[in-house]
Amino acid sequence: MKLSALSLVPVRQGQTHKQAIDTMLREARLCETLGFERYWIAEHHDINAYASTATQILVGQILHQTTRIKAGAGGVMLPNHAPLLVAEQYGTLATLYPNRVDIGVGRARGTDPMTARALRRQATNHEQDIADLQRYFGAYEPHSVNAIPAMNTQVPLYILGSSTASAYFAAERGLPYVFASHFMPMEQKQAIAIYRERFQPSVHCPKPYVIICWNIAVADTDEEAHYNNSTLIQLFLNEQRGINIPIQPPVAHIDYYSASEEQSIAMQTAGIFIGSKQTVAKQYAKFRQEFAGVDEIMCTGYIWDEGKMHQSYRLFKEIVDEYENPTRSKQ
Repeated sequence: MKLSALSLVPVRQGQTHKQAIDTMLREARLCETLGFERYWIAEHHDINAYASTATQILVGQILHQTTRIKAGAGGVMLPNHAPLLVAEQYGTLATLYPNRVDIGVGRARGTDPMTARALRRQATNHEQDIADLQRYFGAYEPHSVNAIPAMNTQVPLYILGSSTASAYFAAERGLPYVFASHFMPMEQKQAIAIYRERFQPSVHCPKPYVIICWNIAVADTDEEAHYNNSTLIQLFLNEQRGINIPIQPPVAHIDYYSASEEQSIAMQTAGIFIGSKQTVAKQYAKFRQEFAGVDEIMCTGYIWDEGKMHQSYRLFKEIVDEYENPTRSKQ
């Protein structure tokens, strides 16, 4: 099982944006040390909890400050960008850092309607945008528009999704698929099954490849893990309530407005490994049985204390290694 990580560059209450970005870069270096496959930045706009607006710039910084781990956007929200510009930006990064750049592409805006209008992109055809990107990363074409220096970089594209609709699209296009269980886990099993059943091999991806993004909150005890994860619950609650503020510190008790609100948050946060190392080890074993078709887990989380966030990733990596390589882990 490969592991990777996703960051929205969370801005903790009281942090500057520079501090938030520096925190993210330290996490990226940790993930490289742990042997993670890739580290992605998610594009969001006009949200005070995140500093992940200019993803290509942050990806460049990650590549500059690491030596092996792949870096990319998870994702590029194509309705916000001209495919030519996306290809030029990530093609330039791929030229500077060969074989280390990949990008997830999504059809959502990653923001509210007013901010979306400020981005000045009219309605686009998602399928055509994907085709354009693939062409720009391919061979030079005389008498046509070319993305310089993106030609022949063959930057890999991954289809992002949080519903079954994206599964059909990824399967038909023959591209790897990333499901956003970290905030919309409700249709994850159906989407993965559809993708694998309907997958059409392509030159870009000869067989199905599934990445599932889950929240990670591992600590010394179950109680501490749930306490740490209250930061994530507050984040989701604030989003549902339309409160646009930075990430908040953990609390011992969550004040829900209603039972329906509590139920909604429980559904939204179901995609999580949470608890002590012993507890999460059991959760992971169950996950491997239920999600046998998953090739990679993309970890994310919103633990307030940076050291405890790092510990969560280290402990989860130990859990995965001990499950996948039981003989080696006992040596």
